Amino acid sequence: MEILGLHHIAIICSNYDTSKQFYTEILGFKIEQEIYRSERDSYKLDLSLNGNYLIELFSFPNPPTRPSRPESTGLRHIAFAVANIQESVDYLSSKNIICEDIRIDETTGKRFTFFNDPDDLPIEIYEA
Repeated sequence: MEILGLHHIAIICSNYDTSKQFYTEILGFKIEQEIYRSERDSYKLDLSLNGNYLIELFSFPNPPTRPSRPESTGLRHIAFAVANIQESVDYLSSKNIICEDIRIDETTGKRFTFFNDPDDLPIEIYEA
C-alpha cells in the first residue's frame, strides 16, 4: 500500500449551524458541497482550505459526546500550520476564542498552541 496523503478529517458536531459558522467564518474554510440526507436527518458539509479538501462536517441527531480531557484513547487533536502564531492567537481572541499559552516544541523550536472548536475538539495551530 502506498499512502499518498491525508484525504480528509471527519467531524461530527452537536450544533450544525454553530460549527458551520466556526469552520467557515472564523477558520476560513470554503464550502465545497453541502448535502442534507433526509434518511439520516443529517447534514454533510465538505470543506476545503487553499484548494485542498480537508474536512467533512457531519450533523446527526443527538450524537454522544466523546471525551477529550483527560487525555483519552483515539484521535487527540487536529493541527493546522500558520505563518505567525501570535497574529493567529490575536485573531482568535478577537473572536472570543480562548487559546492556551503559546509553547515551544522542544524538538523543532517552533511555537504552537491549542484552542477548541464549539464541541471542545482540541485544535492545534503550529507556526510553520
